[in-house]
Amino acid sequence: MRLFMKQLLHGKGQPDGDKLQYLEGRLKTGRIQEKCQGPCISASNCSQPCAQHFRGEIGFTCHQDKWQKSTETCTSLSVETLFKDFNTAARLSLAASSIPVHILDFRAPEPVESVAQGIRRHCPIDYACILDVVKSSEATSGNIAFIVELLRNISTDLSDNVTQEKMKTYSEVANHILDTAAISNWAFIPDKSTSSDLLQSVNLFARQLHVHNDSENLVDELFIQAKGLRINHNTPEKKFSFSTSMNGTTEGLLGMIEIPRQELWKLPPNASQAISIAFPTLGAILKEVHLQNMSLPRPVNGLVLSVILPEGLKQVLFTFEKINKSRNARAQCVGWHSRKRRWDENACETTLEITNKVKCLCNYTNMVMSFSILMSPRSIDNKVLDYITCIGLSISIFSLILCLIIEAVVWSRVVVTEISYMRHVCIVNIAVSLLIANVWFIINSNFHKKAQGSNWCVALTFFSHFFYLSLFFWMFFKALLIIYGILVVFRRMMKSRMMAIGFAIGYGCPLVIAGTTVAVTVPEKGYMRPDACWLNWDNTKALLAFAIPALVIVAVNLVVVLVVAVNTQRPSIGSSKSQDLAIIMRISKNVAILTPLLGLTWGFGVATLVEGTSLIFHIIFALLNAFQGFFILLFGTIMDHKIRDALRMRMSSLKGRSRAAENASLSPTNGSKLMNR
Repeated sequence: MRLFMKQLLHGKGQPDGDKLQYLEGRLKTGRIQEKCQGPCISASNCSQPCAQHFRGEIGFTCHQDKWQKSTETCTSLSVETLFKDFNTAARLSLAASSIPVHILDFRAPEPVESVAQGIRRHCPIDYACILDVVKSSEATSGNIAFIVELLRNISTDLSDNVTQEKMKTYSEVANHILDTAAISNWAFIPDKSTSSDLLQSVNLFARQLHVHNDSENLVDELFIQAKGLRINHNTPEKKFSFSTSMNGTTEGLLGMIEIPRQELWKLPPNASQAISIAFPTLGAILKEVHLQNMSLPRPVNGLVLSVILPEGLKQVLFTFEKINKSRNARAQCVGWHSRKRRWDENACETTLEITNKVKCLCNYTNMVMSFSILMSPRSIDNKVLDYITCIGLSISIFSLILCLIIEAVVWSRVVVTEISYMRHVCIVNIAVSLLIANVWFIINSNFHKKAQGSNWCVALTFFSHFFYLSLFFWMFFKALLIIYGILVVFRRMMKSRMMAIGFAIGYGCPLVIAGTTVAVTVPEKGYMRPDACWLNWDNTKALLAFAIPALVIVAVNLVVVLVVAVNTQRPSIGSSKSQDLAIIMRISKNVAILTPLLGLTWGFGVATLVEGTSLIFHIIFALLNAFQGFFILLFGTIMDHKIRDALRMRMSSLKGRSRAAENASLSPTNGSKLMNR
């Protein structure tokens, strides 16, 4: 995420063609960023005048014993310079609705007429008289603020008869301050609402444009594009498609706006119009301006698309191509609220997300006319978690293999009764299910990009889902055996019937759930999530087919552990403190043994599902479950005294056989035979 923002703000690519008539170097303002003189005391402020030919000042704040630039109002533009090539009888100034005097810093201004009047006098047809002056200016923070205020005044005072020529000139002025080289300078404008004002002004001006032809290309600048078309209630479904360059690269970033047919039915018979505008860099500008604003903690991960529709249309479909297409770059559809000046997460919902694209259904209102996608905070990308998972799974796989070897060695000595037989059947199947699930997890983690969107990915997801469910259902059956052993004393079930029930629960139920999930979601392409071979959440909620059974089993098994704890406590009248301590130790031991064997550690997963959960809960969850195989070996096998006794007997018998063989090889009879040979 940080890498992307750094590349976007400091991209080296330089676009070619006639659209870019100025050099990137002219947009930068490094030569006027001088530091304050004197001691730097924490939280103190100072200011420096701008360089020659600029009016305004640069503000600095002391942070970590260094002066850091905080604000800048350096501007070379004024109402005078806009019309300097024209023979005007007097200097032009501003009316109340025009650019504030404190931005321009005029000396002894002589108000004669407004900017709007100057444009009406010198270039009423296309506003071209201000274009050369604006495009030749450096994109300092002060000049950016001046140009935004200029555009806002034009949108307010000169939008009564907007033609395509006026729209083109207006967009060229906006394009100058939307350049990638100017992005970082937006952060130093004192008024943090400037970027929102620009977006609102462009939308307001475009709303007054009259579209003549169907599917008309209105503006085709490098950093702003606009299209329009005529629509009515009989119009079929309409689409706007954009492909804009990012950082001067030749590969375009795609965006699409769709007006559904059912929405077009709401229009009157007479023709209406729809206009759409694409901004490839505005998302980065909004992020840069609101860097300290907690309502914008994530960068925009696609185009910002505005749409101006007739009254009555409420819903629009957007398709965004992701800028950052990594597996952790999850998307969240949002709309920019012009009054609240922030992204509104309730304005849109995600209808489809794949590796490189996102589809959004958004509610169109006068307050929310611009839409985009943000990087979602739900994915956790942390090296500590990666290390814990990698080390834990390696140890767990080794532990589970060792557990199965031990069970095979001592099997004949420990499966004496029906209950003990089924208990070890449960442990073996828990170990097998977790071992295979861990192996599938590793395969998924390493090959999901290659397998994405293929039948191989469907297979990976299905088997991971099946074996993780098998793990939980075998834990559930083990809990049932514990309750059965406690409650049923005199009547015992036949081994064959218990085996049938165990395998029906342990493998039958997971097969039904996993198979049903595939059958229901695969036809709708909602089985897998877009960034990994695992169950989808955003579109079909297929992940619930794993989460609900797992959490229900964890809750039931927790009740079983409490029953065991209560049953273990057998107080007697006049019991001593040592007896009470022994009871507490016995309860603690039983709970410690049953917690990993019954999967209670997965209960911590509930905390990780809550958005904004502290990283410590994710670390605890990763520690407990990555090492679950080791815990099963420790508590389910090594700490079982019957297994330890069986191992000792096995080792003793092996030693006895080796000694007997050694004695036989050294006996006199055997020696005489050797001599005779």
